[in-house]
Amino acid sequence: MDLNTVVEIRDARHPAPWLPGDAWLGGGTYLFSEPQPHLRRLVDLSRTGWVPAQVLDDGSLEIAATCTIAQLSRFGRALGARSAPLFEQCCRAFLASFKIWNMATVGGNLCNALPAGPMISLTAALDGICLLRSQDGAPRQVPVVDFVTGAGRKDLAEGELLRSVTLPARALSSRTAFRQASLHGLGRSGVLVIGTLDPLDHSLSVTVTASTVRPVRLWFALPPSAAELRAAIASAVADDEWFDDIHGLPEWRRHMTSRLAEEIRAELSEDDER
Repeated sequence: MDLNTVVEIRDARHPAPWLPGDAWLGGGTYLFSEPQPHLRRLVDLSRTGWVPAQVLDDGSLEIAATCTIAQLSRFGRALGARSAPLFEQCCRAFLASFKIWNMATVGGNLCNALPAGPMISLTAALDGICLLRSQDGAPRQVPVVDFVTGAGRKDLAEGELLRSVTLPARALSSRTAFRQASLHGLGRSGVLVIGTLDPLDHSLSVTVTASTVRPVRLWFALPPSAAELRAAIASAVADDEWFDDIHGLPEWRRHMTSRLAEEIRAELSEDDER
């Protein structure tokens, strides 16, 4: 879609004062998908030269905000970490065309803060930390589970930039389990649940997305019973936090979340006993 109110595109490598009507331009798959009458200038991140994804000296993984879904998919397939299959599972949860895969970015998916955003699911489940930079360059770190605060809402100040997301080495070495449900075979995720089993203390984490307006992460020092898991989900998610749109009613999302979470609990508990 043409954005006929935009009068300038500025290269992000050349700093300039942030103005009303400015917006960061990553892949542009959201910006150009619908009218944006409030925009006057786009600040283009495509020439920043940020490395899409790299393993750091401490074993953690840094994913640049400009990393595309296609780049992350290729990187995940070559990653030797135990959690590597989760990368492809979440990338495939987009159910998008190759054009979207090659343009949509990890940062854009997080900043759109849609409940069904699978990059939110991936990075929240693996203890991701967002690195944010204000207009004066001051850094700020926020866990992904706290960055997304509601449907379409995030902890991002005016002009602030999501630079990258870092996944710690310990989370990358976790055993993972993935479940997704949609109302249609090629429909948007209505429920997406990820479980991770810590390699050191054998604690279990269950992350719920798509069915809720924000990511919900539950942690158990020891794998819980089925009843304990159901109670934890009911306690963590308020009635008005179950998402409601054409891709699923809250009652269905609540039911499927408990069902898929129980499947994950059983799967990872069996692995822990072996």
